[in-house]
Amino acid sequence: MAGIGQFDFNLFIRILPDLASGALVTLKFTTFSILFGLILGTITGIFRIVKNPILNAISTAYVEFIRGTPLLVQIMIVYYGLPEAGIKLPPELAGILALSINSGAYIAEIIRAGIQSVPKGQMEAARSLGMTYVQAMRYVVLPQAFRNILPALGNEFIALLKDSSLLSVIAIAELTRMGMQIYAVTFNAWTPLLGVALFYLMMTLPLSRLVDYAQRRIGGHESA
Repeated sequence: MAGIGQFDFNLFIRILPDLASGALVTLKFTTFSILFGLILGTITGIFRIVKNPILNAISTAYVEFIRGTPLLVQIMIVYYGLPEAGIKLPPELAGILALSINSGAYIAEIIRAGIQSVPKGQMEAARSLGMTYVQAMRYVVLPQAFRNILPALGNEFIALLKDSSLLSVIAIAELTRMGMQIYAVTFNAWTPLLGVALFYLMMTLPLSRLVDYAQRRIGGHESA
């Protein structure tokens, strides 16, 4: 077959729809996972700073375990391990769950740092106005914290988008697995894998620019 062992432009054109389909799957999994991870990470980040030893210990153990183990192992635990405990999940749900749990741990640390970056006087002022702790956190502290951590959250989104390639090990037809399937059929590695890299680049570059823009805006507000 012409083009085996080298980049084949004609093959690249033919596989573009398949790669685009895989890229859409990657974006879908990343978006759902970052949304669920944001919810889990926000709750965990707050638990990390509250003066409740039980909540603090549970959240700390979760963050340390997830941050200290490979995402690939976490995906396998969810997909292959849970069925042995009587919980069998379809690949799509298992993938989103694993990515969400992983992202939640990293977002928790980002949230914790963001909350701690807000001056303590903000919480004290809110409480002096009659707000409960939850109200003060919701209406005063968290909005300021999210503004400070927006660039870091953007970087986490980019990292998760790339890490989602590990879902290929549980037969999810995301971008990387699509590229490997094309390689298995055509025996041409360069064309599909360079195509995969190009699609990842097209997805991450706009996000990187948005993160840079957010950093400049926040830096401009802080210096004003």
